[in-house]
Amino acid sequence: MTTLLKVEKITKKFGDFYANKEISFEVKKNEVLAILGENGAGKTTLMNILFGHYTPDAGNVSFEGNTIEFGNTNNAIKLGIGMVHQHFTLAENLTVLENIIIGRQSIFSLSLPKRQARIKILELSKKFGLPIDPDELVANLSVSEKQRIEILKTLFLDCKLLILDEPTAALTPQETDSLFSTIRNMIKTGLSVILISHKLNEILAVSDRIIVLRNGSSVGETDTNSAERQKIAEMIVGKKIEYPQKTKIPRKSKVLSLLDVSYNKADAQRLSSVNLNLYGGQILGIAGVAGNGQTTLAKILSGHLKATQGSIVFEEVGSVHISPKSFMDLGVAYIPEDRNSDGIVGDMEIWENAIMTEMDDSFFRNSLGFINKKNSFDRSRNLCETYDVRMQSIRQRSRLLSGGNVQKLLLGRWLMREPKIIIACQPTRGLDEGAIASIQKLLLEAQQNNSAIILISEDLDELLSMSDDIAVMYKGMLSNPIETRTTNKLSIGLQMAGDGF
Repeated sequence: MTTLLKVEKITKKFGDFYANKEISFEVKKNEVLAILGENGAGKTTLMNILFGHYTPDAGNVSFEGNTIEFGNTNNAIKLGIGMVHQHFTLAENLTVLENIIIGRQSIFSLSLPKRQARIKILELSKKFGLPIDPDELVANLSVSEKQRIEILKTLFLDCKLLILDEPTAALTPQETDSLFSTIRNMIKTGLSVILISHKLNEILAVSDRIIVLRNGSSVGETDTNSAERQKIAEMIVGKKIEYPQKTKIPRKSKVLSLLDVSYNKADAQRLSSVNLNLYGGQILGIAGVAGNGQTTLAKILSGHLKATQGSIVFEEVGSVHISPKSFMDLGVAYIPEDRNSDGIVGDMEIWENAIMTEMDDSFFRNSLGFINKKNSFDRSRNLCETYDVRMQSIRQRSRLLSGGNVQKLLLGRWLMREPKIIIACQPTRGLDEGAIASIQKLLLEAQQNNSAIILISEDLDELLSMSDDIAVMYKGMLSNPIETRTTNKLSIGLQMAGDGF
């Protein structure tokens, strides 16, 4: 196969930190190259160098034999490199056609070249299996349709190499399959693709070769046909991974009920007549494409939002005052979706975050409100040791922790309280395989201690392996839960797309 892109000993430092260190690889024509690695491994920095956002400190990159001009995205685009970022850059108030061609003509032009552009867009749409209406407003489109626009934007510029950054993060299984079909069509027509993802199952399903980055360096390369999932995962984290095994435990009494709960305010995603029962020792998985009400549901379950209709009932005490403090006192633990913004205070030290929920306890402060640092430090050290929070010192800023260690700090802080109910929102999103295994193990241990867990996740593999029952959210509605052993990805995916609602 002919070499399309050649990367030679790319090095990029930020201060004393090596984001990339002497990384070399090639991309062949008509292949899908997957680049794997945990957060901070250097994937995004490397892609930003290839696409012209960053200038490396050392190394060379050539495309079809032409040297890439670093720090110049226009040069990368002209050579034939396109990139679709995880977070889309679309103008919602414009049409599909306008989004694709805007910025492609001189500022002195009096009109957009719509007629020729529409013909080209429809041809590309048919050629690559990307059905779209050029005249539809972007605001009216689904997540997968918006992704199609981003891909068509690159194809419209005659892209030869397409970089996809976490492209399935917000797609249903059916939409993911459709994207993979599109990628295969691209390869057949002569394009090449670099795919960045942390979802091993998907990488193994669609790629031709896999490169693994760790701590800014390339640590391995393999053909996908001969790749083993376990070995790839161990290559990513640099050690053997022990995945937790779920065991079924007897269900205890009901601990929580939602009765016809709705939320109709504009400050959050809406809910519509949600009913839910939760039992001790149960893991109830909630699936759904992002933006269908999962975050609102989690905040209502944790006392951060008050439903506009309906009621929430704790079986031991009945209805309660709606506030995070009241719910905490009843044994509710809340693992928010955004661990860095809503879970910890990044500029506070680790020991401060570790005791943040304990300010009512006289063990940690005296009657005048002064913190007992000795007891607080002891608690922090115990938490970090028990839950394997890896850090330099309990006095370091929490924002310096890796994503996995932030999540273990956050989860450990709640588990030390022995909660009755855990609301876990996307607890493993963006984590490497080792951290995922650690977080899942902690949740399963909490279940063994009779905690009731609501697991909200967009990762269907995680839901199917962890949950006793699964319900699906769609446009603020919640389906009836069904036993996990009686369902599969296809069935859940159809519900995520609205089937049965």
